[in-house]
Amino acid sequence: MTDSGFTSSSAAAPSTLDADFAATMSFKSPADTVFEALTTPAGLARWWAPVSGSGLTGGELTFVFGDHPVLLRVDQAERPSVVRWTVLASAPLPDWVGTTISFDVSPLETGGSRLHFRHTGLTPRLECFDMCREGWEQYLPSLVDYVDSGQGNPFGSAGDTRAARLQTRQAALDVARS
Repeated sequence: MTDSGFTSSSAAAPSTLDADFAATMSFKSPADTVFEALTTPAGLARWWAPVSGSGLTGGELTFVFGDHPVLLRVDQAERPSVVRWTVLASAPLPDWVGTTISFDVSPLETGGSRLHFRHTGLTPRLECFDMCREGWEQYLPSLVDYVDSGQGNPFGSAGDTRAARLQTRQAALDVARS
């Protein structure tokens, strides 16, 4: 994995119950390259999870985690600086429904870029917070690795530690609902 300069605000202040999960990371690559990784199905699948749909403003993206879909509406995708999603449905993590995910990308003088990430509504008050924070702390550095080196660590990849735990949690929820 590359040195992404990854910092997470929720990890620094876990006692703040209403603080959204937020993180900042740096890229060697320009903002346009980061934008492509956030808006194209091919790019998204290389760092986060298998996906179909359109990553452009007004589009919808369906990510698949095992057998469980997560449907996102693309509220904004302005090259190269802003991507915003709203979670419409989330089988594996129902707490995500209604939350928003924001990526704000800015260029650096070095030719690289910086990303400010915020998952609004993902706070320590949610049951899934610890697991979700761990997920973002794996997949956001995976985004940096994919953008800067061409090799991410998406859901279900050989190095993915999250997939098995998510599938176990989902199976327990399915049993509880039946």
